[in-house]
Order: sequence, then structure tokens, then C-alpha cells
Amino acid sequence: MTQSSQATDGLCSVPALLQRNAQKFGSKAAYREKEFGIWQSWTWAETEKEIEALALGFINLGVNEGDFIAIIGRNRPYFYWAMVAAQSVGAVPVPLYNDASAEEMAYVMEHCGARFVVCEDQEQVDKVIEIQDGLHQFEHMIYVDPRGLRKYDHHALHRFVDIQAQGRATYYEWIEDLKARREKLTYDSTCVMLYTSGTTGKPKGVVLSNRNIIETAKNASEFDNLNAGDEILAYLPMAWVGDFIFSVGQAYWTGFCTNCPESPETMMTDLREIGPTYYFAPPRIFETQLTNVMIRMEDASPFKKRLFDYFMAHAKRVGPAILDGKSVNAWDRLKYKLGELAIYGPLKNTLGFSRVRVGYTAGEAIGPEIFEFYRSLGINLKQLYGQTEASVFITVQPDGEVRADTVGIPSKGVEIRIADNGEIFYRSEGTFVEYYKNAESTASTKDAEGWVATGDAGFFEPDTGHLRIIDRAKDVGAMADGSLFAPKYVENKLKFYPDILEAVLFGNGKDRCVAFINIDLTAVGNWAERNNIAYASYQELAGHPKVLASIQSHVEEVNKSVAQDEMLSGCQVHRFVILHKELDADDGEMTRTRKVRRVIVADKFKDIIEALYDGSPQISTKTEVTYEDGRKGSISATLTIIDAKVQPVTTQKVAAE
Repeated sequence: MTQSSQATDGLCSVPALLQRNAQKFGSKAAYREKEFGIWQSWTWAETEKEIEALALGFINLGVNEGDFIAIIGRNRPYFYWAMVAAQSVGAVPVPLYNDASAEEMAYVMEHCGARFVVCEDQEQVDKVIEIQDGLHQFEHMIYVDPRGLRKYDHHALHRFVDIQAQGRATYYEWIEDLKARREKLTYDSTCVMLYTSGTTGKPKGVVLSNRNIIETAKNASEFDNLNAGDEILAYLPMAWVGDFIFSVGQAYWTGFCTNCPESPETMMTDLREIGPTYYFAPPRIFETQLTNVMIRMEDASPFKKRLFDYFMAHAKRVGPAILDGKSVNAWDRLKYKLGELAIYGPLKNTLGFSRVRVGYTAGEAIGPEIFEFYRSLGINLKQLYGQTEASVFITVQPDGEVRADTVGIPSKGVEIRIADNGEIFYRSEGTFVEYYKNAESTASTKDAEGWVATGDAGFFEPDTGHLRIIDRAKDVGAMADGSLFAPKYVENKLKFYPDILEAVLFGNGKDRCVAFINIDLTAVGNWAERNNIAYASYQELAGHPKVLASIQSHVEEVNKSVAQDEMLSGCQVHRFVILHKELDADDGEMTRTRKVRRVIVADKFKDIIEALYDGSPQISTKTEVTYEDGRKGSISATLTIIDAKVQPVTTQKVAAE
């Protein structure tokens, strides 16, 4: 690996970038937030003053260098300011998932030893109060929204605006201390600590330095030609590394504007109003948007439906080529322009994508049809491959080399090697410093030369140099006959169907594969309404004979596709069940970033797995669930087990190594 790069022009920290932006882009919008239906705006100069006041307030409250400050809330300027203010005083921001349970928060806050918490509202305050007796370092909590908190004990509970006011009032007392702390920051100072999703155990605190964040942000911004004129919509969890690199790293490096929606419920409306030029969403968001489009078209007039189908068929044929700047004849270009006026333009406007210049998706594989749909509209949607430990970027797709089945080439400054067993390793300036208070896991993940084990299996295509991901390395196994077992490969194919929300495949060491499936309640519910099918709950709809038949047809189509792959043909689904409940993070079945916790799911529903393998036609089961208010309960159901047709395997199976 090349020698570590050094910060240029003294820009060795996010607070240093803030100072530069306040001077260089002083009158330009840095943040917008929609509140009570109106967009509020702060320039870079105003943002610098807001953060300075909060940082002075932190010092006045007793925040020391090296302290950890937990930050809990949805995407709002106040919490981005809190992260940069924490960095400015030499503290370490630790954003948490705002939908996490009190118990989940307790683990993270006690593990890092957070002395201070900045949170949003009464709900988050109550969670911290519930667990505060077990938090040995916790001292003060700061809240943004005062509703419902007037009669609380305020000895250790403070309003955000009051801390800022105290900072302004004590300006001359603490400003030299603040300047001294800022000047101490180096490229190797800790920028943020983010906790992994913890699919196989307790979350680990990933320590990322200023070097990790700034170098990664700089390289990624240059790759996509991002600049101060770009706009993003910040709506993904602030505890997720993707939001941090986009909404802090790249925003502060380039000086572009970060827009915060009013609420999750208004996100799509706010997206349309902002019209971001730079946009990121996990595949599920793109899938949901496409499902909603198709649902609306089913309800459209016959003429509109025919017009939509005609122009979308043309877009599918020539749209990606036009987007990539390839040769397309004049007639096809003209017809595409007509489609832009009649269909593509209005549709992009409805989706909020009219101005998207660069769009990314990552986290899971996206269906080729879904990927192709957006690119055919002229939306420059690309895939990237990344991890928290890499400060996101490991591979990216260059313009003109975008495909649904690869994740692109190594990002600038990233080296990648593939081990003999197929596991992917990388090293870069973005490589994390360590797992906090976990030297053993750090050593097992990152070696002395800086190579990080991703835990994913994949290979480089010899002709294109693009990386293809097969599965999680730990999930790749072997069937009883020695053929390869790669569950993610099949699960992703199943999830390409709009009415399948989640799929979990089992079969390692077995003679055949079986699967759990969650239906997408929005898509299937809309289908039920159009067909006058009444249902009272998810469970009732999931067990409807027509739904079972529809999912069976999808499974059998996937089996046909899987059978054509010589290495993975043994992974066809022989039997499946539509679960009586959605897999849920509150029930521990998924992470907050919607990754399935396979071991937990397998253990929790082991009676259903046994029934899938012993030939039972149905299974009666009882499952504990967690309600939104934290109460525990249980649901009982009798599930129908469906046999799916599998294809004969004519090719020779390849034994897994």
C-alpha cells in the first residue's frame, strides 16, 4: 500500500473543513430542514456559529477531550452539528439508531462509556432514563424537542438551545480553550465511532479517524465529480456509516447542502421538493418505489397504461445505452425524447429523481429488472460495495461500466485481493483504526499489513476487472452431496419479486434446501384490494391460497434459474413456508440495517425448519413478539408448507472446497 497521505492546507479534521467552508462558501446553504411544512435553511457561516456555540456549551458543561457523546435522533441539522461540535472539543461522537430499544442503547452507551447524550425528544429521553442506573459514566442529557419534558427533573437534563445559549454567554471564557482543542486535532484523531449491526453477536465499536473519513470522502467525491452545488437528502439512519460519509464526510469536503426531511412519513414528498442531485438508497427503497409505480399503473386508464408500457419497452431497449453515451440511431433517440416528455420526465419528477446526477445503491443485491428500470429512465444509478470498517467505499462502478451483476472496480486508493477460499480482503486509507476495547476482534479482522477480511466471498471477472460478490463467506457451505451452498444467491433472486420482502434459505449439510419467506404487505395488500380479497392481518393474507400459489410460482421460476448454474444448482428450493410474521429488528431477527440474523432465526423457528424437512404438510407454531411500545406478547399460527417443483440437474456438480 502507498504511504499514508498527509492532510493538505491544514484540513486534517472535519472541524477544520467547517472553518474553511464558512469562509469559502459562507453565504451558501449548508443545511435545510423541513419543519411544520416549511423549509428552514442555514448557510455555512450560520452553521459554523451554531456549532461553535454548541461546542462552547459542551466545554461549559464539562465535556473533556476523549469523552464519548452519544447522539440519538432522526436526521436533523442539530444532530449533525452535535457530531461536529463533539469533534471540535476533542470528544468522540457515537450516533445510535433512534429506533433501537432501550436495552440495545444500554449496551452501546455502557460499552463506550458515554458521559453525555444528545437526543431528540421525550421518547429518547425516556429510553435513557430507563437505563441510566446501569450506565456508570453517564452524567448529562441534552434534548432538542421540549414537548412533554417540562415537569422532568432538569438537574442533568438540558435543552439544546440552552446549552448553545450558555456557550454564547461564556464565549470569552472558553473560546481560547475551544481553539486550542481544535488545533490539537490531527489526521489520526478519532472522527467518529460507529457500531456494527452485529449479525452474529454484540455490536462492535468501529473507530474511524479523520484520515479514514476525509481521504475516503475526497476520493469518492472526485470520482463522481461532486461539488458545492450538489444537494442530498439525508434520511438514512445517522448511526449508519453511509449517512456519515455522505452527510458529513462528503458534505464537508465538497461544501454541498444536506437536506433533512420533516419525518419518515413525508420523506417522499420532501424528496420531490428538494430534487437531490446526489442520492443513495438501499435496494429495498428502489424496489418499494417501483412497486408503487406499478400499483398506480394498474389503476390507470387503459390508454395511459398502453402509453406507459409502449414507452417503457422502448426505454428498456435504448435508455441505458443513451445514458452511457453509446451509439443509438436518430429515430430511437427521437422516440426516447418523446418518451421523456410523455412518461420518463413526469415519472422521474414524481419519484423525486428529476435532478439526480449520481445515484447509488448498496447493502444487498438489487434485482436486474429494477436496476435496469431506473437506468432506462436516464437515472445514473450505480452500485457500490462497502463496509463500516472501510469508511464505506471498497469498489465503485465507473460511468459507462455499470452492470447489475457486479459491484465495479476498486475505489481510488483501495487495494483488493482474493484469498484461496474466495474471501475478499482490502486495505486503504479508509481502513478503520480498531474495534474499541476489542483487540482480539481487531487482530482477527485486520492484519499487521492493514489487510481487512470482509467476510464476503467473491471473484474478479478476468475480462472486465469487475468484482462479483457470491455470498457471505461464513454462509457459504456445502450440501450433503458436496455441491456448493450459497444462500444469499438464491435469496436475492427471490427478493427480486416485488411481493417477496425477505427470504431465508436453509440447507447447509442437508440433502435439499428449504426456505422461509416474508411477503411484502404493501404490494400483496394492494393486489388483494384490486381483486376484492378481504383480509384482517398480515398473517391472514400470508396464508391465503392465492398468495401461496403466487409465491410458489416465483419459487419455481427461481429454481429454473438456479438450475442453470453449474456450481449452485443444488440450491433449488424444495419446500418453503410463508412466515406468519415479518422478521423484525425489535424481535432480534434482523439488524437495524435489515440484515437477517441467521443463527437467531434458525433457532427461533427451529420447529418450522424441522417440519420443512420431515415432510409435514403444515406446522402449528407460537412465536414471541415485541410490540411498538416495548411490551412482549405472542402470536400463534398454523402454517401451510408448500412443495416447489425443482429442475433436474444435468450438469456435473462442483464440490465446494
